[in-house]
Amino acid sequence: MHIHRVKSKRGDKVYTQILLRESYRERGEHGSKVKKRTLLNLTKYPESVISAIELALKHKDNLPELEHLLGSSVKHTQGRSVGALWVLLHVCRDLGLDKIIGSSRHGLLCLWMIMARLIEQGSRLSAVRLADEHAVCELLGVEPFTEDDLYRALDWLCEQQDSIEQKLFKKTYGEKAPNLFLYDVTSSYLEGEQNELGDWGYNRDKKRGKKQIVIGLLCSDDGTPVSVRVFKGNTNDLKTFGAQIEKTAEEFGCRQVTMVGDRGMIKSAQVEELKEAGFHYITAITKPQIRAMLSNGVLQLGLFDSDLCEVEHEGIRYILRRNPIRAAELAGSRDQRIKVLQAYAEQKNRYLAEHPRADFYKATQKVWEKESKLQVSDFVTTTCKDRIIRVEIDGAYLAEVEELDGCYALKTDLAAEYAPMEIVHDRYKDLTQVEQAFRTCKTGHLEVRPLYVRKESRTRGHVFVVMLAYLIRRKLADAWRDLDVTVEEGLKKLSTLCAMEHEINGNQTGGMLSVPQPRPSLARLFSALTITPPSALPRRTGHVDSRRKLPSRRKSK
Repeated sequence: MHIHRVKSKRGDKVYTQILLRESYRERGEHGSKVKKRTLLNLTKYPESVISAIELALKHKDNLPELEHLLGSSVKHTQGRSVGALWVLLHVCRDLGLDKIIGSSRHGLLCLWMIMARLIEQGSRLSAVRLADEHAVCELLGVEPFTEDDLYRALDWLCEQQDSIEQKLFKKTYGEKAPNLFLYDVTSSYLEGEQNELGDWGYNRDKKRGKKQIVIGLLCSDDGTPVSVRVFKGNTNDLKTFGAQIEKTAEEFGCRQVTMVGDRGMIKSAQVEELKEAGFHYITAITKPQIRAMLSNGVLQLGLFDSDLCEVEHEGIRYILRRNPIRAAELAGSRDQRIKVLQAYAEQKNRYLAEHPRADFYKATQKVWEKESKLQVSDFVTTTCKDRIIRVEIDGAYLAEVEELDGCYALKTDLAAEYAPMEIVHDRYKDLTQVEQAFRTCKTGHLEVRPLYVRKESRTRGHVFVVMLAYLIRRKLADAWRDLDVTVEEGLKKLSTLCAMEHEINGNQTGGMLSVPQPRPSLARLFSALTITPPSALPRRTGHVDSRRKLPSRRKSK
């Protein structure tokens, strides 16, 4: 960081601009380049202030020497946190998010909400409180704001979502757009009743009595999210698929595309939609469909025992495999559940024998409830005769079920010369990356719920904020993979790096804040991202406060 004087001549007059600048390294396709950026225009500052800043920068690594030169009592006070926000801002610049979202007030507030999601999850109100602990005004250059400003920024983000996704897609892939996309759907339950998109539907979170929203996430072949959509809580998974086909074809301009979805996502209607768009698909078929094909002679059970096997039927390719580890897990789980049910029935039999007046029907009913809860009703029958409860196993049906343990069949219309069966198999397994994104966004680090919003636009904006935060998190996770630190731990450590405010004889030292040299553990986090930690920051006045605190602040003035 240094002071740069720029002279320019207009006619007979010579003008001088005094700028506080810093050097940074920008990585690109052809290596890295050293560039410079302006942090603050000091032209209108008094010369004494500029000289003080120059002196401070010269001795920034040796504050005792600076105190000796000043010959005055110097007071150092810890300022706002800098480290985490500095890193997140540079990662946003690497991804191009800062330019894509823009530097309008709404854009800067959205950028802060994305960063706040990574630092400390919560509501818009908590993001306002968090901004008072981090150097948001100094680094982002945003004017003071309240939670109402953040809600309005979510409305704006919802309106701009399509445009931002298109620009981000173009920035990430350029002319080399991916030809394979992964798509999956999840739901997120709501705590309140007033959300405009909330409705009753199939709840994957197993939360009874809770309304929900449905979220569809579209990722590229490497698991990078490219689009997210929020649907009403009663939307069927299949109905969300058409919107993503349309988006991929029209907004992203992709033509040769293969969509990968699980067995519940791509069915006959969706296959027709893909054909109309000129797209291909990779999906799986259900166990009943496998049994039907076995009974029709299209498939043979022995084919599943190969490492990978391919069968073509009516122009459709089926890739077959049995996972022995999964087969053992299923068999063990089933056997354990049957034993638990039998033990429970024996317990009830002992109780009935010891209590002759006990109601045997109620005891049997409890065993039925246990049977349903353990999900063994298909191959187990529970009866009661002469006050003895019997659990009978349907051996023939159980053997039929065991035959398909660990078996799965993938289905695709891709030609073998373009996608061998190994490629089809590997691409379907890539769906785990979408599931990982959902786990991180729903219940992991980013915690999409609770939503703390009611309006449709703000719900969509909130989920989009989480998706953009996940993009940043992926980059941090890749960079810190070898440092034995999680992203959450890394950001928590970086938040301990704070700016320093200085006073000389009770007076603040101009328009700058100094930043101490980070300790080795923090330096490694910066180094892994090839980011240079700041040594000084421009001081900006203004407080970020919640709406409730503003009236009391005004009265105190």
